[in-house]
Amino acid sequence: MDNTEDFLGSCDPNIPEEGPSAPPPGWLDDIHGYVGHKGGEDENPLYPPPPAYNPQPELNKNTVVPDVRVPTVSEDVARDALLKFVESKWRYSSKPARNLTFKELRPLTVYRYRLETYTETRTSGWQFEAYNGQPVDGPQYGISPPPWDIPLTLPQRYTNKVEKVRVPHSSFVKVCHKCNGFGRTRCIACHGRGQKRCSSCHGSGFRRKPGNHKRSSGKTRCSFCHGRGHKRCISCQGHGHKTCTVCHGCQNLLHFIQLTVTWKNNIADFIPDRQPDFPDKKFEQVTGDPFFIDENLLVYPLHGFPDQEICNISAKLINEHLNSFSSTSRILQQRQTIEMVPLTHAYYTYNGKDYSFFVYGLENKVFTAKYPSACSIL
Repeated sequence: MDNTEDFLGSCDPNIPEEGPSAPPPGWLDDIHGYVGHKGGEDENPLYPPPPAYNPQPELNKNTVVPDVRVPTVSEDVARDALLKFVESKWRYSSKPARNLTFKELRPLTVYRYRLETYTETRTSGWQFEAYNGQPVDGPQYGISPPPWDIPLTLPQRYTNKVEKVRVPHSSFVKVCHKCNGFGRTRCIACHGRGQKRCSSCHGSGFRRKPGNHKRSSGKTRCSFCHGRGHKRCISCQGHGHKTCTVCHGCQNLLHFIQLTVTWKNNIADFIPDRQPDFPDKKFEQVTGDPFFIDENLLVYPLHGFPDQEICNISAKLINEHLNSFSSTSRILQQRQTIEMVPLTHAYYTYNGKDYSFFVYGLENKVFTAKYPSACSIL
């Protein structure tokens, strides 16, 4: 006997099916100054700052850079740096580092140019929360201020930070779009019936007796559903409905526009590639001596620096940052720095053969493509 239809019956028509998790397009009203928010997903309009908020660069203005001397590394410092490097490599022996003979320590001039542009960007989007009687700051209290007129405390300069604030007078209460104001939705697992067909007996309430099929005959009551042919829906605990996951049973939602303010330090680095035997990526792991720091609301291209390539890249990056950020963000501050990054090419001999290694950075790190002695385990 199949008693599936007896238990399934019909679901409660008063309980709605689940609606979309986000408000559908057209569900929300326009707020003055925030036109374009129609509801729906993936909305996050960007608000470029008014022209008066961004400084304008002066034409034909340059920045003069002072002279700098190239740092040197002694034999003792180079040997200690190599020994420290060898100790971090279990395959290397420290004997060559202790007993090598230096031929030449050649200091190389390496400049790292860095441009930092600290910007503020403002976007917004609709947000909602369950409404259970909290105060509603709606349009009846005034017109919402434009995105760039909402005051915020600036973080420490050149630090990245994101802050979210509720736009004043943009809030209102509306019936929940997911449950249509019922506070609960029909269970999709059991289609609102609270019961599900037993997967073991397929709703019949009986199973074939265990044993040899030729010798056994008849059926036995299904032990999984106790012969009922159905089991309680685990998803809704047999109720046929679940508390709305959007309004959490409150039936109404408080909608508001949330302004997202992003402060970001946009960094561009450049090191001229002058040493083919040394990988430039290694410079990212070390620091240098910042002998020149120029900071202002806007900085200007370098002029008169001995390395013309640094002057050229300064003009190029400054122009790129102005074009990239001034149209979408507010430029709060700029800083350009030139670091002298120590780099010494150490030439030496060991057991009659020539070798070399590099000492780089204020940390005196070592890079070598070849080392005299390496242990091998067979």
